[in-house]
Amino acid sequence: MSTAQPTSPQPTSPQPTSPQSGLPLAGLRVLELGHYIAGPFATRLLADMGAEVVKVEPPEGDPIRGWGSKAQGHPVWFSIHGRNKLSVTLDLKNPRDKARLLKLAAGADALVENFRPGYLERIGLGPEVLQAENPRLVIARVSGYGQDGPYRDKPAFGAIGEAMGGLRHLTANPGQTELPPPRCGISISDDLAGMYAAMAVVSACWGRDRAGEGGRGRIIDINLVDSVLSLMEGMLPEYGLTGKIRQPAGAAIPTAAPTNTYPCADGKWLCVAGNSDLIFRRLMGAIGRPELAEDPRMADNGGRCAHAAELDAAIGAWTRTLPAKEAQDILEAVDVPCSRLYDIRDIAEDPHFRARDSVMELRDPLIGPVLHPAAPFRFDGVAPRDMVRWTGPALGEHNARVFGQWLGEEV
Repeated sequence: MSTAQPTSPQPTSPQPTSPQSGLPLAGLRVLELGHYIAGPFATRLLADMGAEVVKVEPPEGDPIRGWGSKAQGHPVWFSIHGRNKLSVTLDLKNPRDKARLLKLAAGADALVENFRPGYLERIGLGPEVLQAENPRLVIARVSGYGQDGPYRDKPAFGAIGEAMGGLRHLTANPGQTELPPPRCGISISDDLAGMYAAMAVVSACWGRDRAGEGGRGRIIDINLVDSVLSLMEGMLPEYGLTGKIRQPAGAAIPTAAPTNTYPCADGKWLCVAGNSDLIFRRLMGAIGRPELAEDPRMADNGGRCAHAAELDAAIGAWTRTLPAKEAQDILEAVDVPCSRLYDIRDIAEDPHFRARDSVMELRDPLIGPVLHPAAPFRFDGVAPRDMVRWTGPALGEHNARVFGQWLGEEV
């Protein structure tokens, strides 16, 4: 934990977001029927941009409330996953709570769900039912394989999106057959689907509102596999035209050299991108190999790619003699793009992250001082800290507020 002084305590019950907050989605009302990662990540992004997000949880809560290390008896992950959201509890199989959900939908702009395809229809809350209550409601449906197609009913988690979307094939090390290609370390396909869902929700709301009073809500179909597939650059047209299948390249980039990650004397790694002509010359000078910069074989990127192994060996021989931070300082002094491979401690303590409030210390009423990442976008006139209006709330903390203000109930 940082030694920085914590901010003043966040209120347990947040104050309503007003249009004067400076956040672009202030006034947008969103319901979340999500669990685990993909759907809740989409609504977290919308909430960070000012939307009023109501997270509808079952009486036992979102399972992700139980994830992560504990502080004061509460697992810490939900502090981020639930931030800026209002938590209410509803049993969607209970007729009274189902009616409440429909009333909430009647006053919402959008709804995000990530159940298995067909689940909402089976419990009587499919899109046709929801939009009968509110024809302007935008509904984003996030699933493993999509709402149609021969695989729609198959179960899927994030790892399956990586595997079928093509990413896991590329994370292998060339020639490595004894160990499986590793995952990237986070639930990247869930996060990608969440980002795409947030983008699609905002787009659909803009299109609906631009159409005026007659604008209707759209139904959005987002899935984990297609979200990963969308990142596969030019691989699909390349295969279609030539039959070429891109193979794993490890830490290198086949089309640019020298670009790789090199071992250092302290056991850490240094990522170096020296693939432009001018940067390459500066890099070779810094590592004491200026003759390679004068070698006609290395005169352009194509030549350097053809001799990437020789260049990597030269750079690696130099980095092995130095701690990663010292090697980075030497290369940065001559304007060569590079970075140590940061772990989470490096991130938490880095002065750049701290100066920009990309890493900030907040006070969570449930767990005490906690580090949060800032939202990945900045809006002029709004400080990063001001975008985190509150941390993940207690289960059902806002039942009275939401059912009172949205539904007019006396609770």
